[in-house]
Amino acid sequence: MRGGAVVENGFTWEEETHLTVLKTSRFFAGDGFTAYDSKGELVFRVDSYGTDISDRGELVLMDASGRCLLTVRRKRPSLHQRWEGYLGERADGQKPIFSVRRSSIIGRSDVTVELYGGGSPGEEYQIEGSFANRCCTIYDAAKELGAEIRRKVDASAHVVLGKDVFSLCLKPGFDGAFAMGLVLILDQINGDGDGDADGVGDGLPSEDSPLSS
Repeated sequence: MRGGAVVENGFTWEEETHLTVLKTSRFFAGDGFTAYDSKGELVFRVDSYGTDISDRGELVLMDASGRCLLTVRRKRPSLHQRWEGYLGERADGQKPIFSVRRSSIIGRSDVTVELYGGGSPGEEYQIEGSFANRCCTIYDAAKELGAEIRRKVDASAHVVLGKDVFSLCLKPGFDGAFAMGLVLILDQINGDGDGDADGVGDGLPSEDSPLSS
């Protein structure tokens, strides 16, 4: 996997890294996402996710101290749902560093990520699998694996946890902040889908794809 920070060098690791991501309730204040490393230390958080539809057009990814790392914003109007990522807290006139789009609004399709700045500008990533089932993979243009989203297993009880707790597995050199930004966007795309959790409603293949076996 070719390394290179898209958002920040501080979130690329030399060894494969597994983060535990928790999606908190949509019905209470302070809801959103938190991500922890293998030692249980907070790495990323997204607060005030909110249930108001007007709040869902822009989300801010922060580090453990509350510093803004990345803003993801839905581009409107857009026939094929499209999101853009901005370094730090987005300002008027600021240019995005990447965009994310669904290849199709119906049927089974992948999600494409295009870089504008950072990493390798012009490079495209593909996200395949079903985020709704917490089973999808991020590949670079050379089809090299960069990150995976998987169901979380309680090792002591050998029990698969609910979908609000899942693993984000990062290959060496892959930007964790970038990957976490993609998680936020995939969650929004999935939430806007009209189908059920079989992957069709979220614009991704269903769980009968090879990735989910």
